Amino acid sequence: MSNKHKNPTISFRITDAERKQIEARILASGMMKKDYFVRSCIYNRICVVGKKETIYPLVQTVNALYLQLLKMQKEFTANDVTPDALPSLESIKELQTEYTNMLTAIIDLLDGAKYLWEGDQHE
Repeated sequence: MSNKHKNPTISFRITDAERKQIEARILASGMMKKDYFVRSCIYNRICVVGKKETIYPLVQTVNALYLQLLKMQKEFTANDVTPDALPSLESIKELQTEYTNMLTAIIDLLDGAKYLWEGDQHE
């Protein structure tokens, strides 16, 4: 039996006070520690701390992603596409999952940062 784990490990350093607070929350949740961390990371609201200058590069990245998706859509719906040129269903599903996860994270992050431009007249 090898010593390799199937899934990667995530680790970080925290203060003793933070550890005690986290452990109290885990105990109160009734969940296993792993489940608590996973659910906290995936389902909790993202809090963005920063200035507009730090968020606008993200907005530019989202715009570039949008343009790339438009390009892909155009390629997929082109009339002159042959069946051999199309990606496999498995590749499409994998790409869909990857983009869905990325877009969900970006949307959540932008939702947490919208206070930075709320009321901005450049909407």
